[in-house]
Amino acid sequence: MSSSFSAYLPNRTRVQRGRRATNNSLPVFANGSSAVQEKLALHAHYTPWWLRLTIPVPFLRRPVRVFILNPRRLHDIATSRFGRKRGCLMLAMSLILAFFFVFALARRFGTHAKQWPLSKDARTLVYGRADLQRIWKWEIASGHYPSRKAIPEQIRFKDTITNPALPPKKTIIPSPLTEEATEFVTTTRGRGPERIYLDLQSQPPNVAYPPRPVPGSVADLDIVMEHCDFSKKKFVRDCLEVLRVGAGLDNGKRLRRGKLDDWKYIYVEKAENVTAHSHVRRHAEDEEDLFAAVTADKADHTQSYDASDPDSGLLKRRDIKTENSPIDLRPPDKYKPYASLPHPCDPDNPRVFHMFWTGPFTDKPYLAVLSFLFTQNTGLHLKHWPENAGCRPQFWMWINPGPAASVPNPNAESDMFAQLRSNPWAAPFLHERFKGIVEFKMWNTTEQLDGVPELRDEWRSKDLFNSGGNVINVGKRSVPTPGTDGENGTETTPNEITQRAGSKSASTYDRLSVILSDLARFILCHRYGGIYLDADTLFLRDWEDMWGWRGAFAYRWSRLPRYNTAVLKLNKNSALGKFLFRTALKNNLDFHPMTMSVYLREAYLEGLLLMLPDALFDSAWLNTEGYQLSRPPQPYFSNFEQFFDTPISESAAPQALGFEGFFRGAYSYHFHNFWWKPFDPARNWPDLGPKFAEGERKVRTALRGDRGRAAAKEEDTVDQDRRDLDWATVLKRTFESYIRGERPNMYGEWLQW
Repeated sequence: MSSSFSAYLPNRTRVQRGRRATNNSLPVFANGSSAVQEKLALHAHYTPWWLRLTIPVPFLRRPVRVFILNPRRLHDIATSRFGRKRGCLMLAMSLILAFFFVFALARRFGTHAKQWPLSKDARTLVYGRADLQRIWKWEIASGHYPSRKAIPEQIRFKDTITNPALPPKKTIIPSPLTEEATEFVTTTRGRGPERIYLDLQSQPPNVAYPPRPVPGSVADLDIVMEHCDFSKKKFVRDCLEVLRVGAGLDNGKRLRRGKLDDWKYIYVEKAENVTAHSHVRRHAEDEEDLFAAVTADKADHTQSYDASDPDSGLLKRRDIKTENSPIDLRPPDKYKPYASLPHPCDPDNPRVFHMFWTGPFTDKPYLAVLSFLFTQNTGLHLKHWPENAGCRPQFWMWINPGPAASVPNPNAESDMFAQLRSNPWAAPFLHERFKGIVEFKMWNTTEQLDGVPELRDEWRSKDLFNSGGNVINVGKRSVPTPGTDGENGTETTPNEITQRAGSKSASTYDRLSVILSDLARFILCHRYGGIYLDADTLFLRDWEDMWGWRGAFAYRWSRLPRYNTAVLKLNKNSALGKFLFRTALKNNLDFHPMTMSVYLREAYLEGLLLMLPDALFDSAWLNTEGYQLSRPPQPYFSNFEQFFDTPISESAAPQALGFEGFFRGAYSYHFHNFWWKPFDPARNWPDLGPKFAEGERKVRTALRGDRGRAAAKEEDTVDQDRRDLDWATVLKRTFESYIRGERPNMYGEWLQW
């Protein structure tokens, strides 16, 4: 690669020797010739401040131009003022002093522990080490840490903690040659039931559909991390194969030969037959020890760290008052294995999927609900739900009926249900058959915030619409910060922003509702328990084994080691939830997932909110950012829009492979917005058959006008359809055919009305 130099003259009208210079009074320097260099040496005022470096780059028509500071200019100025020797000496000393000055500043303010004095304190931690220890102990005692992953040394535990969610580990004599000695304890002592890992396969001759997960089964997410962790250079393609083989989703298509024990990640806990009084007494003593460790008063916490500075090594926020210690926690939950439950559903761990939606109900939440019915064990194939069938999950659709910043009127809930009954996309789910399975609930921001004890008394003094430190103040007439709304930095008045109820296009993105949903997901999981999913999510398999994992989790932000809370599991009224709400409150109610990552990282609590690989819920994300292109999963998307507009060269796959060929093994798919693009452009209506024909006629009439009224009475022909069907269309039509009774669900179960 070749390059050339040419001088850049920033000011061509400088005054020279008492007269104004013209454009022709300065010579044009090019290519660094010897004559030019001689003139530069004799006349310092001719020397340009900048040099232009021209670099030709392949595949670009024009070369790249880079401007660098001209060291000759500095040399000429120094020598002309102080002489050659003194000038060179002064220049060298100045450069050395500048280097040490920058180095000193970097040492003083360049670390995360120390910030620049003129900037805002970027640290977020408001708890001391004693309270962080109490949070860890509470979560472990409640069975929310069924993992053998090490506890961070910075927590500084001196004693081993009993873990009721882990089975006892085989006794191994530690060796100084194989194990590094540490000052602090980083492991827990398992006292939980034995784990039996399952070989899940459809049995011949019934291999057309995969088997339902065993009720009460659990996904060992430690094993999943071994096969799927992007930071360990694991491919999404390989991860999905392990996920489908371990769950029996390769029914009738298993091509792997040999033992697959390492791919078994789903287990059941062996029922304990406790008859020995000594064992019962020991178990009770363990529980008493755990409770005492969690509820000990403040004076008891100084034993595990240096009393002179109990919070040494923690980067606490200094510009606000920290939380009072000790943290006020309720008694920990009693860990109850599934086999010991008197009823399949545990009230402390409700199986509720939450979803948040603003504005009129459209095809997006419609398809999310359909995918839930198509994949989850709702019992719709049975006339009556037997107790031995497991715990039936529920889907709660939270509707914010108006714009995010609006206050609902007294009749808001009745108005909401009236609108749902008249909305063709929502009305089918109000059918009696779906009662107790799909429920619509109204979201009231004030009521929900007041329902969280950690926020109730203080949230009104904070900024409600704060996303990553970017505050949108809906009470002022100022233009919002550029980049928060619109395209290309288009300024939008606050009135336009606050009146939006849903995103109708890329240029009218409802930013306030997105910020509100960042807050809503934590409130819903903390108050009611369960799992939250973004409305641009589709279920792809049964989540039974994910419910079995008692810990909290979200997933990775693509290539970045940060959380994405598009999927969030948080235990009800947990210590971790209390920490997150109090920390967010002290940081101006910032619930953006990137900020939540900072909260947990600075407190060394990341292990309590497991960061699962995005392959489980967002399998296309890495490919859309240019990663793992050499071995992509099936299907391959270079951008998220290809889910709706599949490239012509790939458009044979959706119809040929169908639902079974769409990221098989993943638990869900996140299509990342595109609220304004229909799933099925040719049939953009709820196509659910005769039971819901009225809603279909209403949408078709609205779409086609008078022609639609006539078309609604006529039978469609294949010539009216699109020749190539996109992935979004194939999935919509697959889910709808299950409701129409034309095919069974994912597991071979037919809907019974």
